[in-house]
Amino acid sequence: MSLLNLINPASFNDLKSDTQGVKPFPHFCIDNFLDEAFANEVHDSFPSYEESKTMGKEFSAVNEKYKIQICDTTRFSPAILKLHQLLASPEFIDMVSRMMGIPNLLPDPELMGGGIHETNAGGRLDVHVDFNFIEKTQWHRRVNILIYFNKDWKEEYGGYLDLWDKDVKHCVGAFAPIFNRACGFATSEISYHGVTPVRCPPGRARKSFAVYYYTKEAPAGWDGVKHSTVFKARPDEWLKGHLLMPAEDTLNSSKQAFRNLKKTVKTMIG
Repeated sequence: MSLLNLINPASFNDLKSDTQGVKPFPHFCIDNFLDEAFANEVHDSFPSYEESKTMGKEFSAVNEKYKIQICDTTRFSPAILKLHQLLASPEFIDMVSRMMGIPNLLPDPELMGGGIHETNAGGRLDVHVDFNFIEKTQWHRRVNILIYFNKDWKEEYGGYLDLWDKDVKHCVGAFAPIFNRACGFATSEISYHGVTPVRCPPGRARKSFAVYYYTKEAPAGWDGVKHSTVFKARPDEWLKGHLLMPAEDTLNSSKQAFRNLKKTVKTMIG
C-alpha cells in the first residue's frame, strides 16, 4: 500500500496556484491533512514533555526556550516513524515539489532541526529566517512543512505560527497549531516566521512534527552567503530587540571565539 494513502487526496494539487503566488513568500495551510485514523495514531503516540526531555534536546535561549526537539528516528514510535517515512517518500516529495514550484527537492535523512517538536507552557520561538545551507551535504534549504497534533487547542493557549514581511513590520499570517493541520512555506532570505508565546495549561504542550527539504542547486538569485538562523524582534519587542538579543549574540560570539582559541592552542601543543 502506498504511503500516500495516509494523506487526504485533495491536499496538495488544489493549492498549487494559490501557494506559488502568495506574498511575501509562498506558503500554505491545509486542515485535515492526514487520514483521520492515522492522525489519531500519531497524536496518541507522542511522548509527554517530561518523557521528551530524556529523548531529545531542550532549548533555553532568549530566542527559543522550553522547546524540545527529537531528531533521532530510533526514538520515534511506530506511528511517528511511519509519518517520517511518508514525508520523506519520493511520491510525497514530488507533490511538494510541484506545489511549491521547486524541482529536485531532497529530504534530510538526519532531520537536522526537524522531527518531533514540543513546546511547554512559557515557551516561544522568536521570529527568524532559518539556516540556509548544510555544509556536510552542500545542500540548500528550500521548504519547511509543519504538522500539528494538538486537540482542543484554544486561542488563549497561543503557540501560533506567525509569518512576517521581510522587515518584520507586518504579520502576514497567523495559524493556530490545531490537530491535523499542516502548514508549509518556501524558505528564503525573507521567509520570517516564529511561534507566539505558548500559554497552555500544566500537563499540556504544543506538539508538532517538522520536516525540511533541500536542493543541491542554489536558489535563483542566491548571493553565496551562508548563514545560521537569523532572529529579529517583533515590533512590540523593543527590549528584546535592543538589549536581550544583542547581549546573547555577544555571549555566543565570545563562546565561539574561546572554542576556536582552545582548538588552536591544542593544535599548537600537539
